[in-house]
Amino acid sequence: MDLWQYEQEAISQGWGLVCGCDEAGAGPLAGPVYAAAVILPLGVELPGLDDSKKLTEKRREVLFPVIQERALAWSVAFVDAAEIDRTDILSARMKAMQLAIDGLSQRPDFALIDGNRDQGKRAAITTPHRCLVKGDSLSASIAAASILAKVSRDLFMVEMAAQYPKYRFDRHKGYGTKLHYELLAQYGPSPIHRRTFLKGAELPKAEVEEP
Repeated sequence: MDLWQYEQEAISQGWGLVCGCDEAGAGPLAGPVYAAAVILPLGVELPGLDDSKKLTEKRREVLFPVIQERALAWSVAFVDAAEIDRTDILSARMKAMQLAIDGLSQRPDFALIDGNRDQGKRAAITTPHRCLVKGDSLSASIAAASILAKVSRDLFMVEMAAQYPKYRFDRHKGYGTKLHYELLAQYGPSPIHRRTFLKGAELPKAEVEEP
């Protein structure tokens, strides 16, 4: 499969710099949603590049600095759990992606966006763009962005594991695993949990202090 097809199509339509954009962490019970935007030199070699979900954690970590080094520009942004609760996860995803695009050191003319949504109630992708379902498997730029977003978020959750060790964020990264639910039932939510994602769950009051 040609991972450069959609970048080449955009360029042939007259767009100059094309970035790929993806987010990570829409589903977890805790932590921010992260997004990354990447502008790659057309055809650059990134051995093993693929959708971050198809790669092992070790492979993602190997590719992370390689993408940063070989990209023309890259940017990572996030929207925290408190804002997710104040708005909604779709709006938070859209905001994080547009923040990542806006953070690029070179302004892209066009963006390839993973998924089929480009706006929520409170935020939207404003850069000229095209949505690609399963874009992280179809576009090199989106695949690279998916890796930067995923690894950046995982690193943040490991930092949170040091701050709130009883929740073992290093193990589950905030996702709703059996272990995570067991710890939530024991300790209640932490300051970085998404309260709107915990509705209906019978949880004790939080025992951790605000950072």
